[in-house]
Amino acid sequence: MARPVVAIVGRPNVGKSTIFNRLIGDRLAIVEDKPGITRDRIYGVSEWNGKPFSVIDTGGIEIDGDDVILKSIRMQAELAIEEADVIVFMCDAKSGLTQSDEEVAQILFRSGKPIVLAVNKVDNLSRHDEIYEFYSLGFGDPIPISGSHGTGIGDLLDAIVEILPELNDDEYDEDVIKVALIGRPNVGKSSLVNAILGEERVIVSDIAGTTRDAIDTPFEKDGQRYVLIDTAGMRKRGKVYETTEKYSVMRAMRAIERADVVLIVINGEEGIIDQDKHIAGYAYEAGKASIFVVNKWDVVDKDDKTMHQFETKIRDHFLFMTYAPIVFLSAKTKSRLHKLLPVVQHAAEQHNLRVQTHLLNDVVSDAVALNPPPTDKGRRMRINYVTQVAVKPPTIVVFVNDPELMHFSYERYLENKIRGAFDFEGTPIRIFTRRKSDES
Repeated sequence: MARPVVAIVGRPNVGKSTIFNRLIGDRLAIVEDKPGITRDRIYGVSEWNGKPFSVIDTGGIEIDGDDVILKSIRMQAELAIEEADVIVFMCDAKSGLTQSDEEVAQILFRSGKPIVLAVNKVDNLSRHDEIYEFYSLGFGDPIPISGSHGTGIGDLLDAIVEILPELNDDEYDEDVIKVALIGRPNVGKSSLVNAILGEERVIVSDIAGTTRDAIDTPFEKDGQRYVLIDTAGMRKRGKVYETTEKYSVMRAMRAIERADVVLIVINGEEGIIDQDKHIAGYAYEAGKASIFVVNKWDVVDKDDKTMHQFETKIRDHFLFMTYAPIVFLSAKTKSRLHKLLPVVQHAAEQHNLRVQTHLLNDVVSDAVALNPPPTDKGRRMRINYVTQVAVKPPTIVVFVNDPELMHFSYERYLENKIRGAFDFEGTPIRIFTRRKSDES
């Protein structure tokens, strides 16, 4: 199911990124220590009073070209209007109401989207009176906040969740595999969608998805039902989408949240760039089954070593997703296209795989016997019990005498042993270490 999206909009230097970090807390820390991840902090996840939502920091979007500040602000506002369910319009109490604030207000007012007006840098009570001039913007009561001190953030979150739309329940049966295609512009996502559907010719219907501007296309192949969530066919409104690739992250996130399996489409002709790693990092963080699809393989000059060399490049660039299989194909010629759906089905099965507790403990016990945990200042970690607590992705809890003794390298060792025993190809595994309580 897709979380509602909240965008933070405002002119430069009002503190958008500081508030963004306050809202998401440390929720992105899960990927910070993973080697190979390259990603901007412009999209995160927050939760308040039991309501989860995604947050966009438009201040993290850089607009290319000979830009005037106001042009940049307009583009960022346009992005927010396109992608967000609720917009947080941020102003600055220290500098007061400016013409740029009024320009942004006009753009947001015409959007018809719900707006929460926040006035930042109200660092003490003496500045509280400075918020009153912002009533003239016409968005109701301004909420005084301080990003540096963290005051007023609770009030801001209350105002946000009060007008958030309800979370969309998934409209598809459990046995339907939802497949999202993500990737930077011009990697051939639309062509791949058309190739898959054109070859299968079993389209059930085209329906508007709960993801804004995405098209969900259900179809069936060999008795298995699928839904393609296409981010490529989305309509572009305005030149903002021509001047920045960052929008692809926002659109990809909407699709990723709803998917079981994510196809990370790479242009085989151009090779791998940083934007590919940005987008793949979100698929990893969301815990989705993932497959690298190298498209346009028909136009690549090849010999008997080319495919192996490209695989090596992918593994080197995406060290955090070594579990993801790689499929080389051409959407244009349909060469090797038949290999894709079987890999998708297998990845979906592994993503939903649950291992019996006694089997999991047997594998971990053998792993410990073969390679005991190293000592740390004379103390050694003792693993008492292992159990799988969730699927999609498979999530495993390891109960130990002291969680601080679990080193990242030993956790990786256990993960590799678990994968060696139970496959889990195509899906991340989440491993959490917990202290064994006296009662357990």
